[in-house]
Amino acid sequence: MKNQNIKPNEKERIALTLFYNRFYDLYDELSTGDFFKSEPSYRFYKIREIFSVYKELLGYEPIKYHIKVIKSTRPPLEGIIVSDLFSFIRNLLLHFPIFDNWDDVYISKDLATWNKAGTIHKFLKESTKIKIDDKGTVKYRIWEESKKLMTHISINFPEEYNDNKIFLKDIVSEKEGIKLCISFMKEILDVQVDSNEEQDIKIMSQVYVPKIGQ
Repeated sequence: MKNQNIKPNEKERIALTLFYNRFYDLYDELSTGDFFKSEPSYRFYKIREIFSVYKELLGYEPIKYHIKVIKSTRPPLEGIIVSDLFSFIRNLLLHFPIFDNWDDVYISKDLATWNKAGTIHKFLKESTKIKIDDKGTVKYRIWEESKKLMTHISINFPEEYNDNKIFLKDIVSEKEGIKLCISFMKEILDVQVDSNEEQDIKIMSQVYVPKIGQ
C-alpha cells in the first residue's frame, strides 16, 4: 500500500487484502468481452458486487484523502463521479433489492423518500444542479488496449427529480458505462497498491466542447 507513507495496521491489512482481492477478481471478469454475453441477471449480480466492494473501500482514510485531492485538482465533476455517483449507485442497488436486471432499475422521489429522505434523495436533489452547457451530461473516451478500440461514453446526471422515473441505464449504460465505472474504480484503488501492471482499459480524457460564444 502507498499514500503519504501511511501503512495499514494489522486489522486494516486483513480487511484491505480481502476487499482488494475481491475487487480485482470482479474487475478481471467484468472487463472481458465475454462478460456481457452472459445472462442479464448474472451480470447484474456481479455489477452490484463490484459497486458494493468499491463503496466499502471508499471509507478507508487514505482513499478518502485521495478523493478529496481529485475533487480539487482534476477535471470538473470527476470527483463527484468516483465518489458521490458511485456511492449513489451502490446505495440504490442495496436499498432497493427488487431488481435483477440493470436496465430495469429505476428510482423516483416517492421511492427515494418512502421511509426517510436519506443519501439517495440527497444525491438526486443535488445532481439536477450539475450542468455543463445547460445539460447534465459528462462525456469521456476510453481506450481498450487489447482491442485497439476507442469508445465514447456519456454519464448523464438526472435533469429532473420529481414524480418521474429515473432509470439507472439512462445515467450509466450497462456495457460501455460499466467499463468506464470500473476503470475509474481501479484508478482510485490502484493508488494504494505498489504495482507496475498496465491497465487494459484506459480513460483517455473528459470531452468538453463549450458553447460557441462562451
